[in-house]
Amino acid sequence: MDVDGLTFACALTVEERIARRLGRTALVGLGASRGVPEGRLVSFGIAGALTADLPIGTVIDATRVVDESGAVLWEGDPLGAESARPGTILGATRIVDDPFERARLHEQTGAQAVDMESGPLARSGRLVGCLRAVSDTPARRLGGVAQGATAGGEVDVLGFLRGFVREPVVTLRAALGARRALKSLEALA
Repeated sequence: MDVDGLTFACALTVEERIARRLGRTALVGLGASRGVPEGRLVSFGIAGALTADLPIGTVIDATRVVDESGAVLWEGDPLGAESARPGTILGATRIVDDPFERARLHEQTGAQAVDMESGPLARSGRLVGCLRAVSDTPARRLGGVAQGATAGGEVDVLGFLRGFVREPVVTLRAALGARRALKSLEALA
């Protein structure tokens, strides 16, 4: 994988710390709320599986990004990340945690995983690839982890704790899944 001249755009600070090993980074926040940087971009971070056949920790080296209607926002060759599998990423405008909604979106779009940053990055016309590690699945929801980050990509400890109080087992399992996905990204970097 040739990373010269690429900027690894990350939603979360923890993703950005890992991406620094690969080169230049930009913290774009959830849904690219901080804006889209200049240059040739790689969407880098964690994603949620839309299908049951993607285990937690699987890294997707995307060949396509689609929106919720299935319209292609970006298409290209995979970046060639070792041990990653090619696939399609759904660039959603919201967190998708409901198993039935995940199944519907997979059927409607053909995407294997979903994130909130790849869509805005693809719409910029500067996206050259996506490297996304699966952190959650239809059977292993996000629960309180979904409240564990600010829109800007920082850790929200109080939000995480509130989510944990509401769904302790689901949230703990999701936190472990996120950790495993981040380890997969570290192995890639």
